[in-house]
Amino acid sequence: MSIRPFLQHHPKIADSAYIAPEALVCGQVSIGEDSSLWPNVVARGDVQAIEIGARCNIQDACVLHVAHDGPYTKGGIPLILEDDITVGHQAVLHACTVQHHCLIGIGTIVMDGATIEPYSLIAAGSLVSPGKTLETGYLWRGRPARPVRPLTEEEKQQIDYSATHYVKLAKQHAE
Repeated sequence: MSIRPFLQHHPKIADSAYIAPEALVCGQVSIGEDSSLWPNVVARGDVQAIEIGARCNIQDACVLHVAHDGPYTKGGIPLILEDDITVGHQAVLHACTVQHHCLIGIGTIVMDGATIEPYSLIAAGSLVSPGKTLETGYLWRGRPARPVRPLTEEEKQQIDYSATHYVKLAKQHAE
């Protein structure tokens, strides 16, 4: 694995986190307890911070990045992932906030300043536009993402199951 500082910023990774050997973690990145970054994930906190909470799983080939301090993003925009989040393969999360208990589908793109509220499920291949807030408790789909319907209780349980499953799987890989 490649875990490296950028300028004066060093990644902070919980002892129980799993980082695949092929992943890159650079700069202002913090990774919480029992979280996992799988092969070919890039978490580049070079111009702002990336905060990954507990029990998040960032699946293969995802890109996590931030927005710099500039004329259109005063102070920059961090990437914040709260707890119990599943991010599907090849998703791109850029300078956004994903609140706890969410599932981001395979190949989804979430843009600058977007907020995903708790218990949101975003269908594969969706696009969350800059600055958009996705309300809690819905299945979202499309380009741009639009609400399809409220989540069922079973779907909410599946979101929680996914986070728990990946904690167990990461521990098996770590062994």
